[in-house]
Amino acid sequence: MPSSRPVYLNLLQIRMPVPAIASILHRLSGVLLFLLLPAFLLLLHYSLNSAHSFACLQECLQYPLSKFVLWVMLSSLLYHLIAGIRHLIMDAGFGESLTAARWVAYTTLTLNTLGIICLGIWLW
Repeated sequence: MPSSRPVYLNLLQIRMPVPAIASILHRLSGVLLFLLLPAFLLLLHYSLNSAHSFACLQECLQYPLSKFVLWVMLSSLLYHLIAGIRHLIMDAGFGESLTAARWVAYTTLTLNTLGIICLGIWLW
């Protein structure tokens, strides 16, 4: 007779498949984008308000901490974009088998890693 007692699951010991990791990171980047939306809008406001506010914004973005925050913002945007394209491709019926899903997830993670590194090089 199977036991009806709850089973303790240690989430740190469960080995997640690569498509699941890519999907979880896509959700996390979406949450991060939602939380950073006011910062995006504030940067847009200061960049478009006047020539003086644009110059002040350029000066503020020269500090390493502000470059890092901008890098995090753009990295989350890039990851969410590429992972969203992955989900659209899968919604169209491509990459639904286990092998294809792994390949597409590895490709997504590789493209994002390269893009995030290029963003870091461009910002510094």
